[in-house]
Amino acid sequence: MHNQQQILSLCIPAYNAAKYLPKLLSSAKSQTIPFDEILVYNDCSTDNTEDVARQFGAKVINGDQNVGCSYARLRLAQEASSKWIHFHDADDDMLPNFTQLVHKWINREYVPDVILFAYEWRDYDSNELLSVNLFDRQELEQDPIRFTIRHQINPFCGVYLKSRFLEAGGPDLDPAVLYNEDVAMHCKLARFGLSFTAETEVSIINYRVNNSMSRTPSAYQKTVNSQFQVMKKNYELTGKKYKKDIAAKLWLYTRHAAWISNWKLVREILSLLAKMKEQAPATESQFFRLFASVAPLAAVWTRELLNRIKRRKDTYWY
Repeated sequence: MHNQQQILSLCIPAYNAAKYLPKLLSSAKSQTIPFDEILVYNDCSTDNTEDVARQFGAKVINGDQNVGCSYARLRLAQEASSKWIHFHDADDDMLPNFTQLVHKWINREYVPDVILFAYEWRDYDSNELLSVNLFDRQELEQDPIRFTIRHQINPFCGVYLKSRFLEAGGPDLDPAVLYNEDVAMHCKLARFGLSFTAETEVSIINYRVNNSMSRTPSAYQKTVNSQFQVMKKNYELTGKKYKKDIAAKLWLYTRHAAWISNWKLVREILSLLAKMKEQAPATESQFFRLFASVAPLAAVWTRELLNRIKRRKDTYWY
């Protein structure tokens, strides 16, 4: 039987994470308020991920086959004994103030279902600070659906009321959104009606890992297609209310798809935009907007041709 007195569980999906887990688990052990439990889902790793996790006192759940982060998060949430759950990627980190900030929020009289925490983005090898990412609390609380459509939200910066998370069905397990599963999950939670808020004090570190599988050309192709599928699903499930927000993202994705020469996907995106009757947004140049209003595919092709003339060969697609 689960111990109902437990408050906060740290839930870590892990695949071949033995190299990274000591840094994260050391940070977890150094929190000013301890986690009530630490769970690691070992997604059929071929290294000693399980041994490393157990050395730090984590409870390990071993998968039968490699299923990816979304299913791992669902299993972790189902196994967690605490009222609140926090997912953290094995190759990221947290500052010592994280759990203290969490308890500050969850001890309030009214607590939203999802609390997002500000984070730094750093290079894993050099520790160079690349950016600081904050969430606009007012915008987030006012309309979580619009916010999750407009903004990337990663699971490592969220704390979730477990009962509401599971009531909503947890992560989006649709294979079509697999490579944009973080956005898909938060869109799903918002559409289900979960309430959101944000903490502005930084307490998490997200690392850029230069040899990550997510930075390969093959991953780019899968990610761009999944981005489109997430926004297509949002349009199908929310109707006209958010179509301008969705269209703005779709026009952006024409850039991503053109960058990787996926012209089939460009046509699919433009077809959906035509169905939505949404022209290019004001963020595009006036020339592009006029050109796209009469010949959208030609406009996207011309924009990409001009960009390739001046683009560095090692440019990351986003």
